[in-house]
Amino acid sequence: MARWSSPKDPALEAALRRNRRWVVNNQIKRLLLRFPSRTAPVRFLQSRFKTLDLMGRAANWLGKYPSCFEVFSAGAAEGAGGGGELEPHFGFTKRMAALVDAEEAAVAASEPTMAGRLARVLMLARGRRLQVSKLAALRGPLGLPDDYLLRLLPAHTDLFRLSNPYPHRRNAAELQLVRWAPSLAVSAVEAAAAASDSSPRFTCSLPASWVRSHAKMEEFNSTPYISPYSEEWAVPGTDTEAEKRAVAVVHELLSLTLWRKMSILKLEHFKREFGLPEDTARMLLRHPCLFYVSNRYKIHTVVLREGYEGSELREKDPVVAAKDQLGELMQEGLHEYNQRRRAANLDKKRRRGEIEVKKEEEKVEDEEAARLVSAEKREERRRFYKVLFDDANR
Repeated sequence: MARWSSPKDPALEAALRRNRRWVVNNQIKRLLLRFPSRTAPVRFLQSRFKTLDLMGRAANWLGKYPSCFEVFSAGAAEGAGGGGELEPHFGFTKRMAALVDAEEAAVAASEPTMAGRLARVLMLARGRRLQVSKLAALRGPLGLPDDYLLRLLPAHTDLFRLSNPYPHRRNAAELQLVRWAPSLAVSAVEAAAAASDSSPRFTCSLPASWVRSHAKMEEFNSTPYISPYSEEWAVPGTDTEAEKRAVAVVHELLSLTLWRKMSILKLEHFKREFGLPEDTARMLLRHPCLFYVSNRYKIHTVVLREGYEGSELREKDPVVAAKDQLGELMQEGLHEYNQRRRAANLDKKRRRGEIEVKKEEEKVEDEEAARLVSAEKREERRRFYKVLFDDANR
């Protein structure tokens, strides 16, 4: 994969940066929801810390988000070697628990939409089927819950079927599309064209000052748009046609994700199933009008430019709106934690030497007084020259 990325876009980088902390805490939330009581030992979280790509003590991380997680003492399980003594546990705060319930309600209400989204992904795939083990990589971007198979399959037997063509192989189970749904086989590009009563074509989401990129996009649009849902899987006749279809597939796949973004590593995991080129990352970089490639946190991520207005999503799924509320609560807790740390550090300075703190405060006061005196002098000079000028004109 390419070791470089697109020229920095501050707004999209801000969007990726904002989501990072939420991702880690969302994983902690999912771990906690595995327990019926919604509480777990802190040592359990510590044992999962490396898989969360975190370092340090779990208790310290939980302490950074007091509005989300609370730590308390509870009896350890006898069979776990704890002897029944008290040990630190953690769980949701009341506000966090309420937002978690609201998110669960949003997920339940969006199950029909999730079924359509999943069907579209299968319609993009070769053979209209995907391995369940591979689909796990798309679960997060598509907003599918951990138990999506148990939720969706019984209610949509007319759309999905679970099969295992290789019983002797582990993780060989496949999710297959039972019937083709013409109403779903309309890409985001085609839907936008129908709304404006025009021919399907890609649009450039870069400023007009990017003249060369706009010119390349016009050249790319000079040949007919190839629908990613085309049932003709014959190899296109030219490299241009092959790339046009691959670009359409990636564009549509990103349009189906909740945050209009995906790890390129995950995307390349489906090269064979979606008919993507070997150098998928390079292909994305050849189309900056459509895709923004970032290497923030050393993770190559592709973002659909038209999905964002600045650093905000143009359209928010109800599940995203619910998750955003969780993110705001996390940010509030982090701010509270930082305020406490700041106050504690100031208190330590006072205890170490109150005179030094007073001197610092006096220095700040002197500087403020000097600024005020300087401002007064400037105002006095302004009034003096104004009077002098008026007298000269009389």
